[in-house]
Amino acid sequence: MKIDEIKILLKSASLEDLPHMMAQFENDPRTGVIKLIDNYKKWHNKMCDERQRLENMLFFENKYASWGNVCGVDEVGAGPLAGPVAAGAVILPPGCIIDGLNDSKKLSAKKRNELYAVIKSVALACYVAFLDNGIIDEINILQARMRVMELAVKGLSICPDVVLVDGLFTPNISNKVVALGKDGDSRSMSVAAASVIAKVERDALMVQYHEQYPRYGFNRNMGYGTAEHMAAIQKYGSTPIHRRTFL
Repeated sequence: MKIDEIKILLKSASLEDLPHMMAQFENDPRTGVIKLIDNYKKWHNKMCDERQRLENMLFFENKYASWGNVCGVDEVGAGPLAGPVAAGAVILPPGCIIDGLNDSKKLSAKKRNELYAVIKSVALACYVAFLDNGIIDEINILQARMRVMELAVKGLSICPDVVLVDGLFTPNISNKVVALGKDGDSRSMSVAAASVIAKVERDALMVQYHEQYPRYGFNRNMGYGTAEHMAAIQKYGSTPIHRRTFL
């Protein structure tokens, strides 16, 4: 069989069938075939690791599936000097795996936007809530984070039976709440989905603020205290969307 024909055969194989396909050519002495099989072995191992990572992200959803609808909640924008804090809440169908999904901080803006569209299309319910800088200054950022997560859950069109929350602190809601601790947004499919939709919608809002306040680079720093942002504050002062208690 020609090498090009082997390439077509391997490319058309499913992840499950690929090892059997590769085994047929492992003793082929041709350098091109040896290199081809080696590359496909590496790719297969990488894909298997990724599939296992995604399946592991369903651990908590599967654990509480018998309780009813499982919701993931995550907040974004706690650290910026300007703009609101946001929280997403997502209920995915049981067993739903979204390829490529991860903690929003580990994804490029392009990938987040792609996943945002997927999440919105497959979710049973999803919602993003915001609390502006004035409320953050009034009640402090920790309380604002808890309140915005509460608002996100209440905004869902379906009332969840279990709420999975990234981190150690939980919002004051009547539902069964499970705090996943550190890196919960990379350990739960629905929490990761919540992280992505909250990040995408908050970033979009900061881009709108950039049109209103173009000197601060909000379309690039999303309100975080970059050198560019700090220099603008020193030169032009703060804006109505800056968090006074942070400055």
